Amino acid sequence: MPDGSSTVHLFRPKLITIFREGYGAEDFHKDVLAALTVAIVALPLSMAFAIASGVPPAHGLYAAIVGGFLVSALGGSRFQIGGPAGAFIVLVAATVASHGVEGMLLTVLLSGMLLTLLGLVRLGSLIRHIPHAVTVGFTAGIALIILASQLKELGGLTLAGAEPGPFLPKLAALGAALPTLNPAALAVGLGVVLAIMAVRRWRPAWPALLLAVTGASLAAALLHLPVETIASRFGELPHSLPRPALPALTPERIVAVLPSVFAFTLLGGVESLLSAKVADSMTGRRHRSNMELVAQGIANIGSALFGGMPVTGTIARTATNVRAGAKSPLSGMMHAIFLLLFMLVAAPLAGYVPLAALAGMLVVVAWNMAEKAEFARLLRQPYAASVLLTTFAVTLLRDLTEGIIAGCLLAAVLAFLRHKVPEEGA
Repeated sequence: MPDGSSTVHLFRPKLITIFREGYGAEDFHKDVLAALTVAIVALPLSMAFAIASGVPPAHGLYAAIVGGFLVSALGGSRFQIGGPAGAFIVLVAATVASHGVEGMLLTVLLSGMLLTLLGLVRLGSLIRHIPHAVTVGFTAGIALIILASQLKELGGLTLAGAEPGPFLPKLAALGAALPTLNPAALAVGLGVVLAIMAVRRWRPAWPALLLAVTGASLAAALLHLPVETIASRFGELPHSLPRPALPALTPERIVAVLPSVFAFTLLGGVESLLSAKVADSMTGRRHRSNMELVAQGIANIGSALFGGMPVTGTIARTATNVRAGAKSPLSGMMHAIFLLLFMLVAAPLAGYVPLAALAGMLVVVAWNMAEKAEFARLLRQPYAASVLLTTFAVTLLRDLTEGIIAGCLLAAVLAFLRHKVPEEGA
């Protein structure tokens, strides 16, 4: 079977290619099992990413269901799983703080339109050429920001005012709130971290995230622990998808959210194509980058219409999909359907989940997100190290978009100088 290299330029969803090549009952069976596995992983993650971003957990589920279905149905990868991602936590939180949830939905809608346009004009291959040191640097920066953003819920801390967004002021505010530490919340959060690590080490085939969060929820409920839960903060989750609706569109609102639109678009494109490349490396196949961008754009439009967060390709869930034996994009589509069924049937049970348990889960996500070994390897290469550290520092202390731009500009300057010096010495 060809690896897809000859058709990477096509605007044709991989789903169509799968059916043209032939799709049988055994393939369907494997896709169903992979879909259920991924859905079990995605359920707590989707809620956790939403809460960490400053919006109710339902917005994460809407994105995973609507956006996840469209990414797989229309995408240029056989194995890509779309949904809310940890990389967006900082951007979504900042957008919600500045423009409210309605402004976030407008940003997602406009970002989806821009992503679709970028795919149609074939800029997908350009995004794929972002230097490796830049991607490692901004991923490490995002991981550290996510970790810091979970310390409040992990320790059940009570801050004197609103939690600052910037990294250093956030750490200062959290340090000042240490006397309000809730030992029960800390025990629940750290218990989830240890449980996930233990399950992944000794029973790697088991759903570690779901088991850890379920165990923490049962313990908190049975022992009547004084910890905040999803229900106590947000009320009961909805039992179905909302009716689709356009966010408020006015010239003033559009101009106000444009900086966030560009940031969402850049991060969404980079994350999606990185995730597709991970799937390629695991399967020996080639994705269609421009078709993937179009699909991600349409998925974000769909997510915004149903009240969802931004959608992107998710590396961890995509890798889980591949390892679970997925054969086609149908696994991603069915994972979204399973999530919808979970929401319809088990929404009341999600209210018992402690927020500290979700924080513990995101601590593990942040730890795994940072490519620690690759970061250390690049530090031993002078040119790569300068790009890496610049991207990391600017991402951490300033802004994700500025971090990527700074890293790419420095990489371009260094590449120019490295080629120019030998020529002048010749």
